[in-house]
Amino acid sequence: MTSLRELTEQIACQELTLREGGGAEGQQRQLRHGRLPVRQRLELLLDPGRPFLELGLWAANGMYKEWGGVPAAGIVTGIGFVQGRGCLIAANDATVKAGAMFPQSVKKLLRAQKIAYQFRMPVIYLVDSAGVFLPLQDEIFPDEDDFGRIFRNNAVLSAAGVIQYAAVMGNCVAGGAYLPVLCDKLLMTDGSQMCLAGPALVKAAIGQTADPEQLGGASMHAAISGTVDFHEPDDSACLNRLRSLVDLLPTGPVRSRDGCHVGPDRDSDSVYDIVSADGRKEYDIRDVLRCIVDGDSLQEYKAEFGQTLVAAFARIGGHPIGIVANQKRRCRAADGELQVGGVIYPDAADKAARFVMDCNQMRVPIVFVQDVQGFMVGKQAEQAGIIRAGAKLVNVISNSIVPKLTVIIGGSFGAGHYAMCGKAYDPALILAWPSAKYAVMGGNQAADTLLQLQLREAQRNGRSLADEEVDALRDSIRQRYQEQTDIRYGAARGWVDAIIPPHETRLWFLAALDLLPTTDQQNFRTGVLQV
Repeated sequence: MTSLRELTEQIACQELTLREGGGAEGQQRQLRHGRLPVRQRLELLLDPGRPFLELGLWAANGMYKEWGGVPAAGIVTGIGFVQGRGCLIAANDATVKAGAMFPQSVKKLLRAQKIAYQFRMPVIYLVDSAGVFLPLQDEIFPDEDDFGRIFRNNAVLSAAGVIQYAAVMGNCVAGGAYLPVLCDKLLMTDGSQMCLAGPALVKAAIGQTADPEQLGGASMHAAISGTVDFHEPDDSACLNRLRSLVDLLPTGPVRSRDGCHVGPDRDSDSVYDIVSADGRKEYDIRDVLRCIVDGDSLQEYKAEFGQTLVAAFARIGGHPIGIVANQKRRCRAADGELQVGGVIYPDAADKAARFVMDCNQMRVPIVFVQDVQGFMVGKQAEQAGIIRAGAKLVNVISNSIVPKLTVIIGGSFGAGHYAMCGKAYDPALILAWPSAKYAVMGGNQAADTLLQLQLREAQRNGRSLADEEVDALRDSIRQRYQEQTDIRYGAARGWVDAIIPPHETRLWFLAALDLLPTTDQQNFRTGVLQV
């Protein structure tokens, strides 16, 4: 059986391949054009020795096979440091389909913009894209979460005071040209092109003959159209200019990190001995939390009530936080009921809802740690008000005004995913361990449910399946479902921001808490609660 450590190492090896983008041939093509590959650009842009928290690396993995695949969706996004300042980076990878934007590329960029908005951090776009991937234009062009939303977000970010820099370092044609022009600062390198239509389209549309430099070259935009703020000779000079521009920004508010020297009670590597890769092993979630939070800072809230959820106050790097985490070991309620770990019962939901309200009142960020099978079902749970309690928890999370961070370390099934601040509930970051699994229900339950539906359909059609046919059908359904619950499947579709090594969980949370703004919104309010 594969251990969590072995699974983590396997995923790390696969990520090395993803980071190669279009491979050696694509890298050489960039260099022949006098342009650097995207990750060499990032090396020059980002501060050495500081972490680059890459987001969406698994985007589009296993998708678009008919087009040869699109590693990392052809765009690199992440949180990095430029002159000591945390920035959101979005950089096209021209080694992958010339940087063309696929549906998942658009989804990835929109998510990056949303993260930048929540963090209120500067955005740096390194533009080198052939534009929309035309064979899939019907999946990219018109809807509210399609290509045009990128430019809408540019305008909204600008209005919110979020600084945006764009460096055109290759192609930037058609509608994509609006992105750099909607930014605060626009840089462009020699040999790049930025225009609404290239020479061939201009000739076809209006019969005019024009060369690329006349239409959209860096010299033209710098001297004639006046569109470009900084005209740079090459990639290195452009990236150096970007660093100097970021260095002009006023220093952001310094977040208090009293006690930031305090490490966790347990070594971060201990998580590999606590949590299993297959999710079958019981464990005490407090042991996991002690590998993440500052030593001796964990203060559990209502510890003897609603025990299948642990609610606690703690600190990470000196930052105060609230924690809502699924407990994965069996426990016994005060009335003697044996409660299953990873399942949310009415008392646990009530406790968590009250705790989330308390965190909002205190303006304390909330960290959600998911390993959840869902809400308890059955006569006893229904009569105890499981729907009412679950709705209360969903309500208060939906209306929370404090930053929320989510990590999925095991199962994330059904409405339990929602109640533990899933993607739809606007966490500033949603991370996952390699052991995470995503689905509307567990694999065995889903396989049995789908099998019964197919058996009924066969009976209605007058067919009777032999036992071996039933077994083969069950195995086929279970295998397909297991493939879809693998976190790599979910990460490919943007359901999580990153698959992270479990021992780096504290590092990711610490970076996020350092960079997230303090809550300055209106008073916390909820909708109607069924009490």
